[in-house]
Amino acid sequence: MVFSSLLFLYVFLPLNLILYHLMPSMRAKNTVMMIFSLIFYAWGEPVYVFLLLAMTFADWLLAQYIGAQRPRSRAAKQGVVLTCIVNLGMLGIFKYGTFFMENTHNLFGFPDHVLQIALPIGISFYTFQLLSYVIDVYRGEVEAQRSFPTLLLYVSLFHQCIAGPIVRYKDINEELLHRRATRADISYGVTRFTVGLAKKAVLANACGALADQLLVADNVAANQALGVISGQPVLALWVGVLAFMLQIYLDFSAYSDMAIGMGRMIGFHYRENFNYPYISVSITDFWRRWHISLSSFFRDYVYIPLGGNRCSAPRVVFNLFVVWFLTGFWHGASWNFMFWGLYFFVFLLLERAFLRGAFAHLPSVFGHIYALVVVYFGWVLFKFTDFSVLSTALSGMFGGTDVPFSNFEVMTLIQTNLPILILSAVACTPVVPRVGAWLYRRSEHSAAAWSFYRLVVIAAPVVLLLLATMSLVGDSYNPFLYWKF
Repeated sequence: MVFSSLLFLYVFLPLNLILYHLMPSMRAKNTVMMIFSLIFYAWGEPVYVFLLLAMTFADWLLAQYIGAQRPRSRAAKQGVVLTCIVNLGMLGIFKYGTFFMENTHNLFGFPDHVLQIALPIGISFYTFQLLSYVIDVYRGEVEAQRSFPTLLLYVSLFHQCIAGPIVRYKDINEELLHRRATRADISYGVTRFTVGLAKKAVLANACGALADQLLVADNVAANQALGVISGQPVLALWVGVLAFMLQIYLDFSAYSDMAIGMGRMIGFHYRENFNYPYISVSITDFWRRWHISLSSFFRDYVYIPLGGNRCSAPRVVFNLFVVWFLTGFWHGASWNFMFWGLYFFVFLLLERAFLRGAFAHLPSVFGHIYALVVVYFGWVLFKFTDFSVLSTALSGMFGGTDVPFSNFEVMTLIQTNLPILILSAVACTPVVPRVGAWLYRRSEHSAAAWSFYRLVVIAAPVVLLLLATMSLVGDSYNPFLYWKF
């Protein structure tokens, strides 16, 4: 079950909210949320829900042990090491086990049979949440949660369990037991949810369908994909990557919007996960705006403990290398993701060395162009997991496959989808929120403007819900991009 399914929108979520708000006590409300969260996860992962339960229980016990030791003592450190072994071990087995066996088999001939291990949805997200919780207990930033059901609620909340953002325990530990959803919270939550839903169902899905038509779908075998890509015109490849670039932002940020909105409907305040990354003026700026919860996780739990930038220049380079290698590896069990992470590592090093100073003396438009170009080709690396397909796509983008620049079919397809591409590009910028803020400021001094503003605020969620529903009814194309995470 995904947020952008009719079953979720018109059965699961309304039933959850009705029962939640009917409950008389916070304990009862949390029980409702836990039951619905476990049902939600088990809907697509009936077996792996037990993995989620087991990992949470292990970390609950380990955090209790660590909390009972002297702060940062040797015993507490041993508890953290054991926690990392348990969590990263499970993540390694289920997410990377098949990948490692395939590479070992290709290099050394063993094992004879590569076991195909199914990937539990969302395992990277809830593993990192558990790690952040136990490490924060070790650091003394939070107390160990004595109630296992409360910790399980934190880990399994269906708002953010399978697609993020990575919510840290210390950010919501008070709200787990003491929260209140005001009318303003519920209103904001509904609006934020419907904005995310429309971004996903109307814009992201349309961009994804276009990307699959101009490039190739993710589920196509490598040899077949190679044949498709090698025959695509130059314009098809360039516009296809652009459509994918728009899709991945709109899709991912839409899930974060919906998670933040659903959390606000019941009194949770999750942190923002995206801040319009495509308006960045550098790659450093991009990663301050893109998947903020992941970037901040690696900063606080990997980069700074390694020494951050408070050490020698070679060590800083090493620290950055580790972070960006892991950032790429986190995204999937494939070499292209690791190269994708290291690709950004190179540009971040270049910026630290001299690009930042060079762009400081130029108009910001040059920084925007530079960042967009680097990110654009980064998504080429991200899109194609097979290196032969990747190299063919890059060659084809620059006319290396001896295919015409365009053809009638490609031009017709692009012209048909041009309005949705323009709308999607606008949705990647803060234009709409700024128009809303301008309208609100005008409404403070004009009764007519206030009436119009209130009409927009009330009507917008309804209109967005209807648009999303119409897009989902009868449309079988509704991909879930985060299965590999």
